[in-house]
Amino acid sequence: MIVDVHSHYFRYPDHFNDNFRDQAKRARAGVEVDLTVRYEEYRATCPDDVTTTIVFGGKARLSGLWVEDQIVADYVALHPDRLIGFMALDPTQDGWQDEMHDGHQRLGLRGIKLMPMYAGFFPYDERLDPLWQYATKHQLPVLLHTGTTFVSQAPLEYTLPRHIDVVARRFPDVKIIMAHLGHPYEGECIAVIRKHDNVYADISALHYRPFQFYHSLMLVQEYGVWHKLLFGTDYPFTTVNATLQTLDQLSDMFAVSSAGRLDPEAIQKMVHRDALGLLGLSR
Repeated sequence: MIVDVHSHYFRYPDHFNDNFRDQAKRARAGVEVDLTVRYEEYRATCPDDVTTTIVFGGKARLSGLWVEDQIVADYVALHPDRLIGFMALDPTQDGWQDEMHDGHQRLGLRGIKLMPMYAGFFPYDERLDPLWQYATKHQLPVLLHTGTTFVSQAPLEYTLPRHIDVVARRFPDVKIIMAHLGHPYEGECIAVIRKHDNVYADISALHYRPFQFYHSLMLVQEYGVWHKLLFGTDYPFTTVNATLQTLDQLSDMFAVSSAGRLDPEAIQKMVHRDALGLLGLSR
C-alpha cells in the first residue's frame, strides 16, 4: 500500500493569475507547463499499489493562486474510493472561517492545506487560533507548505519550519505535515519533527534535486526520524513513479562507502507507511 499525502487539483490557467503563471516558468527553465490535473493521467504514473491520494487546491491571494473547495470536492467525488480531499484556507482574506466550516461540514473535506508564504502569514499568528482550535476539536490534519518558492512576492520568513514548533507547543494534538521536508531548511524541519509526536514531514517535490535529496535523507537517517516521514509527490509537478525511481537510486548515485548508504528498509517503510492511520484518516 502506498499513500500519496501531497497532490493538487488545478485547472490551468483558470486557477492562476498572469503574474503567477509568468513566475512559475522559473521552476521549469523558462517553460510554461500545463498544470491541469486529470485523474487518469495521474494513475498512469503510479504503480498498482497506490491506494489513496490526498488532494487539495490552494488559496493564496497574495501570490495569485485560488482554487475553490467545491471544485476539489467535486473532483474527489469522482473517485471517492481513491481520493481524500482537503480544503485550502487563506486566513488573510475575509470569510476564511466560514469557508473552513463549509469545507468540513458541507463538503466533507477531511483536512486543511495552508500556504503561509504564498498567502503572507505566520502559522502561529493568534488570528489563526480558531483554525487550530477547530482542527483540534474535529481531528483535522493540517498540511502546510514549508520551504522555498519561485514567487517573488511570497516572503520566505513565513515559511521557516521553526514556526511550526510554536504551533505544536500550543496545539499539540493537531496532526501537522510540513511539506517538502522544509527544503532548503531541512535541518530545521528535522529538528521540529523529532521534537513533536504529531508533527510529520512529507518528501514531495524533492526527487528532481537528487544530490540535495540524498543529503537531506542522510540527515533524516542520522537523526533517527525516518518514522516521521510520509510519502508524497506534489503532483502535477512530479509523479509517483518518478519519485520512487529516484529513491531507489540515491545510494548508488552518491554513496562513496557503506556508511554513506541510505537504509533501504527504512525507505521502503516510508513509502508503504500507513499515513492514513497516523493522520486519523483511515476509512
